[in-house]
Amino acid sequence: MSDTTPPAAPTGPSLNDFASFYLYGLTNYPYQQSTDLAKFGELYNLVIGNHGGLGIASTFHPYQLVNQVGVTVWYAAYAQFYTQPNRLELFAEMTVEKTSFVVVPPVSFAEFHIWPDTRLTTDENPIFGRFVPFVIPFLVRKDPEALRWDAVFAAAEGSKNRISAYLEAVNKAIKFVQPAPAFVLGFEEFDEQRPEQLVEKFLSCRDMLL
Repeated sequence: MSDTTPPAAPTGPSLNDFASFYLYGLTNYPYQQSTDLAKFGELYNLVIGNHGGLGIASTFHPYQLVNQVGVTVWYAAYAQFYTQPNRLELFAEMTVEKTSFVVVPPVSFAEFHIWPDTRLTTDENPIFGRFVPFVIPFLVRKDPEALRWDAVFAAAEGSKNRISAYLEAVNKAIKFVQPAPAFVLGFEEFDEQRPEQLVEKFLSCRDMLL
């Protein structure tokens, strides 16, 4: 019998293979779910484009994105993906075929957890009781090519009509889970080391709501 230790089976992928993005906007009820996973997939394709990754089948208030033990909805989606016995095959599909999948987040994220940054509370900013922030998260396989949102905006630079048409399409695409009066303000990457940047996205729009 050989005393050579066989190589360990590959365990990947790691969370570092993914990046966390989100659509953000305003609504009257931020925490919404839909069982129409195909519609979540269509929204993923419209916003993210030809990139493998995970759509997350819910919308959230920003204070639902991080649970009581500090786990984000993006990490929870990654953990759900990682527990799949065929994760290596799924990851290969994400990488080679740019396939996207949809996961349903744990119900524990229905609970609110106010971060140390309390600026979205109605005590500090009552306007966010009328215009309530919401977020739609995406966990995307890292890729050097631009995401569809970024590519559209780059191609439409200087053309308000083209940008308006794209934003209208995105707003129409969210209606299955966030019906009117919800509307999208923008799209950004989530930095787990600086979550206050997400809060600041909403604060930058506060004055136009007053």
